Amino acid sequence: MGSLLLANEAIALGAYEADVKVVSSYPGTPSTEITESASKYDSIYTEWAPNEKVALEVAIGACFSGVRSMCCMKHVGLNVAADPLFTLSYTGVNAGLVIVVADDPGMHSSQNEQDSRYYALSAHIPMLEPADSSEARDFVKIAYIISEKYDTPVIIRLTTRIAHSRSFVEPQERIEIQNKPYLKDVSKYVMMPSMARFRHLHVEKRENDLSRDISLYNTNSIVLRSQKLGIVCSGAVYQYVMEASDASVFKLGMIYPIDFDAVRTFASQVQELIVVEELEPFFEKELLSQGIQCHGKEIFGRQGEFCVSYIKQKLEGGLTTEKIKDKIPQRPPVMCAGCPHRSVFYALKKLKIKVCGDIGCYALGALEPLSSVDLCVCMGASIGMAHGFDKGNTGEGENTVAVIGDSTFLHSGINSLINSTYNNGTSTIVILDNSITAMTGHQDNPSTGITIKGQQGHKIDLYRLCLACGAGSVRVVDAYNIQEVTNALKEEISNKCVSVIIARRPCALLNKKYPPAYFIETKKCIYCKQCLAIGCPAIENLGNSVRINKELCVGCGVCTQMCKFEAIISEGK
Repeated sequence: MGSLLLANEAIALGAYEADVKVVSSYPGTPSTEITESASKYDSIYTEWAPNEKVALEVAIGACFSGVRSMCCMKHVGLNVAADPLFTLSYTGVNAGLVIVVADDPGMHSSQNEQDSRYYALSAHIPMLEPADSSEARDFVKIAYIISEKYDTPVIIRLTTRIAHSRSFVEPQERIEIQNKPYLKDVSKYVMMPSMARFRHLHVEKRENDLSRDISLYNTNSIVLRSQKLGIVCSGAVYQYVMEASDASVFKLGMIYPIDFDAVRTFASQVQELIVVEELEPFFEKELLSQGIQCHGKEIFGRQGEFCVSYIKQKLEGGLTTEKIKDKIPQRPPVMCAGCPHRSVFYALKKLKIKVCGDIGCYALGALEPLSSVDLCVCMGASIGMAHGFDKGNTGEGENTVAVIGDSTFLHSGINSLINSTYNNGTSTIVILDNSITAMTGHQDNPSTGITIKGQQGHKIDLYRLCLACGAGSVRVVDAYNIQEVTNALKEEISNKCVSVIIARRPCALLNKKYPPAYFIETKKCIYCKQCLAIGCPAIENLGNSVRINKELCVGCGVCTQMCKFEAIISEGK
């Protein structure tokens, strides 16, 4: 019996029905639920890897061994995995290998709007893009057929709107695939220059073969309506176009390589051909390169996520009018009540320290009222940036602090720590150890020692690891204790070596058995508003007084350290 599934869940179902044996990934919104869903199938070995490069290398090893494998990530994760990806294009596969990448138009949870279609073009790897959950499941199966027939990895591209939307999926019978034997073949699997030159010819041949055979896989579809206008699109945009216009539509399911002959025939049936695509003019440039006259980007632009009303308005030639969101009060994101990161950023702000931030919940430390993060670029960059900032320091005489989470440190911060110690750095690193990968939905990581299937694995000791990497000083502090954190920062930034402070407290959302909430005793409160400086969403400014919302308060007690008048009292007292 069918059910409504997220496309992410449908990808996992497709992997199960296609007899995938190994899935290795790193969590990243909007792709996380794929691997979480795959972990529920006993027949699939599933793991969280420390980062996307490692995850893809595990999937490569599995496919070389003879079993179907999958690796899932968000778009910026594909950058991390790009090193093995490009060479994998040369080696090809043994059993099938599918890489699922989720792009994020509109940057709902990302630091850029990277368009992953260009990875398919640059690495010469076929790419499919489903337009709903049913196609997501079906395209997984097609991807494995293509992967094994043409000896290539295959990328499935999702976008946030498809990954996190539900549509009806009818389950199908699971097929069992016989494991392929591994046969030693140095010319195929060992990419030294002489072998790679030969394999590059293979890449060209298979791409030509697949371009010729695209129509065999029925991934593209045509809806003939108006002869006046034809639209080429894919994925979520197809859904919007079908609702916004009565134009004829060519929906690309195989988005690289493109079936140019089919598009050319479609173009001959309409008076005007417009390409509607989010982000870069990928389809438009590819079609123009083949002499297929089309346009679109001058109408729709390269930024942001589309919607039905936007496409309808642009196709009708109207100007953008007042947006609905302009009427809605803005609600900037904040750290949760009881977040252990908050007091660390308060201490950093109070000490007026330059802070190199990183990717995670703690990036919110850049926002008011904490306003203590100066720099933030990508996963794991904080430690390298702090080291570079110190080496380029113009004589201010003050070390720079890098702030990084436990999962992000294990993802790509370790090498930067080694670089700093090896090159005689003097920066201070604060590892915000909240015992989970919080921002992507509370996934475990090597520092928790719990696998994706809930089994006990080896737990990495961050303290000993930092010492082994050469840190001159490593100490653990209570992230809830503002004074302890402040003293540690003062002492460590004065050290003439790389030092590490591990600020440790579990994420407030991990344990729902909170201690009693706090309240403000109005007779003692003088409305100095110092408690508001910590930025806790449970503390509310009423204009002439302050109160604590007991429905939000988790009883962490950090706010009591802000009040000099002892006006903040626990309900348990």
